[in-house]
Amino acid sequence: MQKAGAKARWGGRIRDLLFSLGVLAAASGICLLLSQVNDDNNPFAMAVFILAVAVISSRTSGYWYGVGAACAGVLCVNYLFTRPFFQFNWSATGYPLTFAAMLLVSIIISTLTTQLKRQEQLRFDMETEKLRANLLRSVSHDLRTPLASILGASSVLLEQKNLSSGERDELARDIQKEAHWLIRVTENILSVTKFTGSDVKLKKEDEAVEEIVSSAIVKFRRHHPEMSITVKRPESILWAPMDATLVEQVLLNLFENAAAHGKNANTIQVSILPEPGRAAVVVEDNGAGFSPEALEHLFDGLQPAGTGHSDNRRHMGIGLNVCRSIIRAHGGEITAGNGREGGAEIRFWLPREEEEEQDE
Repeated sequence: MQKAGAKARWGGRIRDLLFSLGVLAAASGICLLLSQVNDDNNPFAMAVFILAVAVISSRTSGYWYGVGAACAGVLCVNYLFTRPFFQFNWSATGYPLTFAAMLLVSIIISTLTTQLKRQEQLRFDMETEKLRANLLRSVSHDLRTPLASILGASSVLLEQKNLSSGERDELARDIQKEAHWLIRVTENILSVTKFTGSDVKLKKEDEAVEEIVSSAIVKFRRHHPEMSITVKRPESILWAPMDATLVEQVLLNLFENAAAHGKNANTIQVSILPEPGRAAVVVEDNGAGFSPEALEHLFDGLQPAGTGHSDNRRHMGIGLNVCRSIIRAHGGEITAGNGREGGAEIRFWLPREEEEEQDE
């Protein structure tokens, strides 16, 4: 484990070094091209290399790559793009002050960029810890009740020998239902742990949104045949790059929440909408909708039980938190509200490529 970590760190350092050298080489190339227009590159060479330092500072780890690029940039400008060319000259009038100012500006940019990156990383770490805390709280709630139900039903089956076949079947169905819920919760927990990493890479392929919706509906109906689902489809097939398995999990979570928490809901409507630059999906139910208290913490795992679109048995913390993590990892967004007829409405969209829109 330690060897793997050290190897990864050295690999990262080598990548940062090669990237820095590549940016400096590109800056030199740009200035050489500009020198064909003006043989005195000092007015714009410094600006090009300062921009190179900003790029290096923003794309590498640590402070020293930016500082090193700043020093290298000063030397390059002095040696390549300041008269006399291809030799160092620090004695000409104004040059020492000019290059000192360039070095100072470059180092300041590098320092500010590094601090900004560290602040962003700290913010990400805080959000990750918050997500983990919410996950533990949600797990303690969502796992305790179904496990207790399974234990109680199995104990009755073992201890009560005089149960009728109908009663035994009902207990077996309860165990199956609770086991299905535990499977869904486990899948969501695995997804949450996956998306708490800072380097999430999705395997996206162009998929027909309608096919993903249809696949999710088939799986949902196996356990909720009583719920009616209708789909509004666009006139032509809507394609979007995605990880099909993860987006299907998002849809299953939304369907499960409508069935479990939609008060008096017995119908779900799914609308597939083509929009400029993105593909949108809207999931609505005909229940009582979300309360203001529920909407406030709907996607952050802090959904209080027993408020609006919820119940005292299970809450939506893990499932909808996973939905938001998956959609944002795709570059999209998910929102929630109440529809015109009062039912709950959750909408998410995925970015689409321009070529796909033109093909339609």
